[in-house]
Amino acid sequence: MDDTLNVTYVTLGGHVEVHKYRYLYFVIMFTIYILIICSNSVIVYLIWVHPNLHEPMYIFIAALLINSVLFSTTIYPKLLIDFLSDKQIITYQACLVQFHMFYSLGGSEFLLLAAMAYDRYVSICKPLQYPTIMSKTTISIFLVLAWILPASQVAVPAGLSAHKNLCSFVLKGFFCNNTVYKLQCVISREQIIHDMVILLNVALVPVLFILFTYTRIFVISYRSSKEVRKKAAQTCLPHLIVLTNFSCLCAFDVITVQLEADFPKTVRFIMTLQIVMYHPLFNPIMYGLKMKEIHKYLKRLFFPAKIK
Repeated sequence: MDDTLNVTYVTLGGHVEVHKYRYLYFVIMFTIYILIICSNSVIVYLIWVHPNLHEPMYIFIAALLINSVLFSTTIYPKLLIDFLSDKQIITYQACLVQFHMFYSLGGSEFLLLAAMAYDRYVSICKPLQYPTIMSKTTISIFLVLAWILPASQVAVPAGLSAHKNLCSFVLKGFFCNNTVYKLQCVISREQIIHDMVILLNVALVPVLFILFTYTRIFVISYRSSKEVRKKAAQTCLPHLIVLTNFSCLCAFDVITVQLEADFPKTVRFIMTLQIVMYHPLFNPIMYGLKMKEIHKYLKRLFFPAKIK
């Protein structure tokens, strides 16, 4: 605690031998961060410049990729600074901002995937009504809600935590997730209930909606023509794979926090890395390779000589 400036500093104690491997860590994570920015930005650029990709499905994909870049930017710049610093510390206020951004953007991921699931449901199951239902106004509402709802809900526990008394100043992680609760002297029952409501609203309900929607799509597709089944597989499977990947990583986040005492520090460090490394890179790879139209424009961009 710095009494003069009234600033509370928290030590990020989740790093493993950072002084020994600081430059190796920095090079690896900096390379990954650049790859995340470039790979996601290229696909967003392609969707932006090609008018035939200005459809709801591709707009939601672009929003998802932008969200991945924002999600990564919440973690990587501070992480890279820490690798080169003698002390891995952060102010408690900045820690709460990172906590808020991490979980609000994570919730936005689930809500964007839910919007994409609804778009695919209307496209495949109600094709004649699709232009009317998925209008520009509907798309705009979905996008605004996907970012505003999680941000406003996660702001409450972040704001309440700002006024909590701290009994520990060492965070067992290398960024601020819900391990910040372990710093507080007391975690109230109201706080736990509110967090459960947030988890229900921005994660569990969207996941259940997505599973229900895709079940309906596959049932209707199975009863339809081969062309409809092919369309459903091409457009829905990438979304389901992305959902499964992100859900598993979120489960890792919960497990590493709730069972942190049972995990060796190195294992916890490696598991936490999965959350910030794999998913932001996985999204552009999945949509770039599996979405036919995007893949076509990627080939034209990088291999123009081979395209007749």
